[in-house]
Amino acid sequence: MKVHTHRLEEKTQGFCDIINITHKVQDQVKREKIRRGLVCLFVSGSTASLTTIEYEPGLIRDLKDLLERLIPSNKRYHHDERWGDDNGFSHLRASLLGPSLQIPIEAGQLLLGTWQQIVLLDFDNRPRTREILIQMIGETE
Repeated sequence: MKVHTHRLEEKTQGFCDIINITHKVQDQVKREKIRRGLVCLFVSGSTASLTTIEYEPGLIRDLKDLLERLIPSNKRYHHDERWGDDNGFSHLRASLLGPSLQIPIEAGQLLLGTWQQIVLLDFDNRPRTREILIQMIGETE
């Protein structure tokens, strides 16, 4: 077995931008010819997260609404007072969802549910270029 490491860059708009990266991750699995194993995804930065969701407009909107209710973007946070960058909400949202995912691979495919997609969430208050580390380990063809 060998560890394969790749980096994926995504340009984001911030403010709860949600980007489907499933096909890009699956492409890396195919490129490395992983038949059975595990992929670990990690987004660098403290204002972004990774999760899975059914990637459809209604649910995307519902997720954004939920996060706004739980951690409002128009509230002042202690972090804002210390740094003056007004993105305390971004850090809290990212902490809630976390920076990483692990997904099993079988027969060269990510073992995701029928409607389950991998998404990058950027919570910062400005556009960014996000780097996602893709690390795979497993049996190859």
